[in-house]
Amino acid sequence: MATEDKNRATAEALLPLVGGAGNVESVAHCMTRLRLGLRDRSLVRHEAVKALPAVLGVVEDGTTYQVVLGPGTVARVTPEFERLVEEGRTAAEDRTGAEGRTRAEGRTAAAPGPGPTASTADQLAAQGAEIKAARKARNATPFKLFLRRIANIFVPLIPALIGCGIIAGLNGLLANLGWLPSIVPALTALASGFMSLIAVFVGYNTAKEFGGTPVLGGAVAAIIVFPGVANIDAFGQKLAPGQGGVLGALGAAVLAVYVEKTCRRWVPEALDVLVTPTLTVLVSGLVTLFGLMYVAGEVSTAIGDFATWLLANGGSGAGFVLGGLFLPLVMLGLHQALIPIHTTLIEQQGYTVLLPILAMAGAGQVGAAMAVYVRLPRNGSIRRTIRSALPAGLLGVGEPLIYGVSLPLGRPFITACVGGAFGGGFVGLFNQLGDAVGSTAIGPSGWALFPLLAGNKGLGAMVAVYGGGLLVGYVVGFVGTYYFGFTKTMLRELNVETETRLSAPEPAPAPNPQPNSAPHPHAHPHPDSQPSKA
Repeated sequence: MATEDKNRATAEALLPLVGGAGNVESVAHCMTRLRLGLRDRSLVRHEAVKALPAVLGVVEDGTTYQVVLGPGTVARVTPEFERLVEEGRTAAEDRTGAEGRTRAEGRTAAAPGPGPTASTADQLAAQGAEIKAARKARNATPFKLFLRRIANIFVPLIPALIGCGIIAGLNGLLANLGWLPSIVPALTALASGFMSLIAVFVGYNTAKEFGGTPVLGGAVAAIIVFPGVANIDAFGQKLAPGQGGVLGALGAAVLAVYVEKTCRRWVPEALDVLVTPTLTVLVSGLVTLFGLMYVAGEVSTAIGDFATWLLANGGSGAGFVLGGLFLPLVMLGLHQALIPIHTTLIEQQGYTVLLPILAMAGAGQVGAAMAVYVRLPRNGSIRRTIRSALPAGLLGVGEPLIYGVSLPLGRPFITACVGGAFGGGFVGLFNQLGDAVGSTAIGPSGWALFPLLAGNKGLGAMVAVYGGGLLVGYVVGFVGTYYFGFTKTMLRELNVETETRLSAPEPAPAPNPQPNSAPHPHAHPHPDSQPSKA
């Protein structure tokens, strides 16, 4: 009961800070973030949101306002938040406009200013604003917005992928050890059932994302996994159930949406309920059977072959590049666009060899954060940020450390990428030597990925390779940041008693109601917007 009260309290505290129920257009969540579609971003009190104890960070992009709450927490807070939004709309729909204006006025009055402590606070705030503005500008391109829509299709599937992946790993362990042979078939069914029908879920979510009727998208995608397609000839060969996989399902559902929308424009309303669904399934289904399944199957095979070839022939170099570039993708929110590739590899090979390599970016981030902690012994604000975010970082949730530590500081973000590159190169090298290490599901990384490891060797070998990669990422990220992450000017300005400097000026009860707000890293400008003096 206490946990439920805590989650509801978080939702209750967050809702007015994002403009109230009337300002919320959509609510969704991924593994770590509460994703909000907002009508008016100017109503959001960003600093107050970041100061909430449960909030690990905030990410802004062109489509959603994303509040980082961490795994587990976000799945519990989201339903409470949705319930409050519905209650607010029902109870105060006629007062939404007035309440929005009141919040906007209060936001200006209550927002804590830089204070007279120094120009450093002004510089930090300006640098933070520049980072956010640049990121928003980069994310606003049509291509990146399209990739984000694709990611929105697969993000809701991650919990099932994780659950089934862990069950698959447990089942494999029991089978290899010869334990509980009577339960192995049952676990096989539990682990494989979702994956055998994942195309249906992809089709459903695709139609929903692109503005069509979700069940029609699922119906068309279901054709791909129907066993009877084995009796159909296309391009001179028999189709195979599941051919084309998630890529075929995605294409089939997108086609279904456009057929449906075309029918809605031309079919008379009196006939719409009969004609539109029939034509949608018929037209898009036939195109799927006699075109999309074959093409998507070839593309899926090419993806699997290329990943295998890349790691077999240039594993260390490929791992170095992939591990080094993944943190910028996370920073831009584009890492979710890799989900279709991971899912395709899992469908084909039973595991994705890319995820353990990409997970090394988080190891570099952890090592860099540890070095920052050691190099700034007097900066209680940043050290407190690291202490609160490090456990999540070890479990593969990198946003708190990225947005609370390394990215605002500048140089440590680069050295964290270097740590990820070396960790990725280590795992890639063993793939090149024939020890393929993969994951049976997507979503977790860091230590949380150990239960999902799979590959072409024994469990001990896979654990050793992946654990070795994490260790390399930690060490290189730490050493690189310790020696190259700070200039002398940065150390002089940052290694100070931040609490004393921020609380010494005249008292300001409204922005800082109680000292207990200070421990949260985002309540201070330092960890959120520290400029690089490089």
